[in-house]
Amino acid sequence: MTDDKRRQYSSPVVDGIGKSASRAMLRAVGFTDEDFRKPQVGIASTWSNLTPCNMHINRLAEESAAGADEAGGKSLIFNTITVSDGIANGTEGMKYSLVSREVIADSIETTAGCEGFDGLVAIGGCDKNMPGCMMGLARLNRPSVFVYGGTIMPGENHTDIISVFEAVGAHARGDLDLIEVKQIEETAIPGPGSCGGMYTANTMASAIEAMGMSLPGSSAQNAVSETKAEDCRAAGAAVLNLLDKGIRPSDIMTRKAFENAITVVIALGGSTNAVLHLLAMASTIGVELDLADFTEIGKRVPVLADLRPSGHYMMSELVAIGGIQPLMKMLLDRGLLHGDCLTVTGRTLAENLAGVEPYPEGQDIIHAFEDPIKADSHLRILYGNLAPTGAVAKITGKEGTHFTGRARVFHSEEEAQARILDGTVVAGDVLVIRYEGPKGGPGMREMLSPTSAIMGKGLGSDVALITDGRFSGGSHGFVVGHITPEATEGGPIALVEDGDTITIDAVSNRIELDVTEPEMERRRQAWQAPEPRVTRGVLAKYARTVSSASKGAVTDLP
Repeated sequence: MTDDKRRQYSSPVVDGIGKSASRAMLRAVGFTDEDFRKPQVGIASTWSNLTPCNMHINRLAEESAAGADEAGGKSLIFNTITVSDGIANGTEGMKYSLVSREVIADSIETTAGCEGFDGLVAIGGCDKNMPGCMMGLARLNRPSVFVYGGTIMPGENHTDIISVFEAVGAHARGDLDLIEVKQIEETAIPGPGSCGGMYTANTMASAIEAMGMSLPGSSAQNAVSETKAEDCRAAGAAVLNLLDKGIRPSDIMTRKAFENAITVVIALGGSTNAVLHLLAMASTIGVELDLADFTEIGKRVPVLADLRPSGHYMMSELVAIGGIQPLMKMLLDRGLLHGDCLTVTGRTLAENLAGVEPYPEGQDIIHAFEDPIKADSHLRILYGNLAPTGAVAKITGKEGTHFTGRARVFHSEEEAQARILDGTVVAGDVLVIRYEGPKGGPGMREMLSPTSAIMGKGLGSDVALITDGRFSGGSHGFVVGHITPEATEGGPIALVEDGDTITIDAVSNRIELDVTEPEMERRRQAWQAPEPRVTRGVLAKYARTVSSASKGAVTDLP
């Protein structure tokens, strides 16, 4: 055994005469005598050619491996999975999306735990990659760095994937013909990188950088760029520095670090999925975080970024003016970030930001504090007789802050989508899409197809949508998700009937069903829990073990 503290996990695998067989196996994959004396750095790659978000990550993994090797480590690249929300949305396949977060975490923990890696780099592209990688790193708690695969470039005429989804609704309205929709389809996705707005991938990458688990700048780089390649090489080297200093994820992912992440997500106008994923990441590392924290932080943090889906600009345009580092410096100087938090550089957040230059004069992507897009958070945690344990809304104010309408109830996303497109859904409706929660779906699908259809049909300010499912970071409009308890567990959303009056108030943070308690009790007594939709396989295992969305929908609660 070695006394090299940097080789705490690899030493038992390769040292001594008893491990000759282990060394023989590793010689076949390129190890030399010298390599057995080096710390082993696992490079967790989410490469796959099934989605543009991840199609380039094999090259980024090789860059991180080179960086670790040049710094004195021995790298080993291994893969975990990815799925594509953009491809699966609106289908049964989308039920596997949130499940993939757990599978990614499980596979990183399994591989690194088995093989004895001393440190790790994890590289994510599509939405669930980020929290999945982070949960895997948190479980292992070995010196680690997360790398974001980077954002895609805009499509023709400033389009992106949401442009395609909304074009479908515009076609149903009669505003676009089939040839025009096809033109958008053919040009909106020009190459590698994650979806281009402040959708879930860019939101979570920004949150992780704010938390200190990525190198400065990692979240705001174009996927295909020398800057991103340099970030990957630097990340590989950074793991060796963390090993030297004995810095682990638990030293970085503190309560204050999560508060920093929430602050930056709000300032950027980020995805509702950040609530779900940050709760899950906090649970995994053992930090107490709950829905109320998003409300409290949101009282003092404004929305400053004019980014899609509610705003105008794309992530690549934010990259061009400096990314999120100048925004973080603004927040720090305003006293809204904890500058003493440790980061993967080995320095504090304040030290990392000390030399950051402000945004260039004349840019209008990031607003000043005196001219916010919204004076407080767009992420609203709602309670009421429809959501006794909470719900999550993304209300920027552009769609108003109050909505009262009549319920139109659907038992699946597909039912709702069909009725939006055929004109059944009209102004004044509150669409209720239920039995789509973590257990009921199972898998808590995103409602991107129906929300995009609503926007495409020009009903964004006239129709609300509530669900025990969740939303894509690309969704916008008057939408409320994560309603808990979910319908499958007998939550009040299961008892709503067509024509009921529902009120959503994003100022008082209430969501109420205008039905008397005696009537609710009558409905409750008549309600029967549905049979499980699946009984075998990964979806069934997930449904049996997953927690409430209000707890992050994790599968490994203590």
